[in-house]
Amino acid sequence: MGLQIQKETFEPEEYERFGQRLTESLEALRQVLARPGFGVGPRTIGAELEMFLVDAAGYPLPVNRQVMSQTMDPRVTVEIDRFNLECNLRPAPLAGRPFTAMRAEFESALAEVRRAAATQGARVAVTGILPTLREADLGSGALTAQPRYRALSAAIRRRRQEPIRVVIGGEDRLTLEWDDVSLEGANTSLQYHLRVDPADFARMYNAAQLATAPVLAVSGNSPFLLGRRLWDETRVALFRQAVDDRGEAPSEAPQHGRVTFGHGWARQGALELFAESVALHAPLLPVLGTESPLARLAEGALPRLDELRLHQGTVWSWNRAIYDPSAGGHVRIEMRALPAGPTVVDMLANGALLLGLTLGLADEVESLLPGLPFTCARGNFLRAAKEGLDAMLLWPERTAPSPRLVPAVALVERLLPVARQGLVGAGVEAEEADSLLSVVAARLRAQQTGARWQRKMLARLEAHMPRPDALGALLERYMTHAASGRPVHEWPLD
Repeated sequence: MGLQIQKETFEPEEYERFGQRLTESLEALRQVLARPGFGVGPRTIGAELEMFLVDAAGYPLPVNRQVMSQTMDPRVTVEIDRFNLECNLRPAPLAGRPFTAMRAEFESALAEVRRAAATQGARVAVTGILPTLREADLGSGALTAQPRYRALSAAIRRRRQEPIRVVIGGEDRLTLEWDDVSLEGANTSLQYHLRVDPADFARMYNAAQLATAPVLAVSGNSPFLLGRRLWDETRVALFRQAVDDRGEAPSEAPQHGRVTFGHGWARQGALELFAESVALHAPLLPVLGTESPLARLAEGALPRLDELRLHQGTVWSWNRAIYDPSAGGHVRIEMRALPAGPTVVDMLANGALLLGLTLGLADEVESLLPGLPFTCARGNFLRAAKEGLDAMLLWPERTAPSPRLVPAVALVERLLPVARQGLVGAGVEAEEADSLLSVVAARLRAQQTGARWQRKMLARLEAHMPRPDALGALLERYMTHAASGRPVHEWPLD
């Protein structure tokens, strides 16, 4: 259990004390990571799945706390907006049949959420951005009634001293100004966690950064926002702007967004990523715990580093370093770029590809990075989010002095054996790896992601009904097909 936020505003001296604690925590983390054997152990994976609650007509239904009251499942928790819930799956060993175990957990957790939701007249929609979402569904009244979310919204608004401005272009264009962080709740994701040994962290993290763009390109599921046709993975564009605490005040020092792909390849390990978060981002929630990290170290105990973990939770890197003090302590990579949905099978296939590529590229990542400047990797990520299957991605070639542009589909086809090698080499049974990666291969052949299916379906429906009605009809078809369990590349356009 982390620090509890009990109020919405803070005094200057609280920020000062919190900053001092962060400095102390970084030194404590340095010492912890230097301990022989810390965090060394079998690789494990975990996942967090966010979802929407909708009414009979498919519009957001703000009843997450009421639904929570109807279930005792510890995996289920509320999220930032009142129509969001999240399921946190239990970590499991990577070796063996981890995705079979994860599938059972996904299905049981979703079944329990659907049961509890039905008591409140709600249904569960698992998709990156809800097609039927309207501006009226958002705003301060949409925030879940917990001090943490109110305090976060107030802190960002105070630092900006002006409304949040969102501008996203695509087939249509969205421009709006907003006064709170409820826009963040328009996004729901599937986040995978991979535990790694501290000594391997830098190369594993860089491999995850390298892998994220091609995987995102073939996993898009968020093509609409507030009735506009935008990016294949509009979440990426929206999230960056929805919690941006940078105002327009003139400053000689560069300001960095709190939602970021990063600022360069990792060189040493997890510590530098935590230090970067502290150096580049002012605290938003300066809540102090009772533990002194260095005093705990002096006692021979493992510090919790609650303040550092709280601060890291307000810097939303697409691949984020996590320190976990439980069960002897470890570090892991939280992979945040993938959308929720469309089906459990699709989400597991996306995870198998991302985790497999991270593992498979890690052994050769040091030889690949000189051929791909970090700015190119960041550009790949944005192009993958915007253009999906049509993206052209820069990829390092050992035989060429500079990266070459490769179609995303062709690149993923080339990388599938690397992902398989990464999974099987980590102990995943070959049959399990092949089964899920074959879903990705079939998706590439069909040229149909969740985003592409939604775009095509909207075009068909909009030919004979207004867009708001077409988006509602689209969602109903989406939920019906998702309930069938068939992967999205098999969904008909009817």
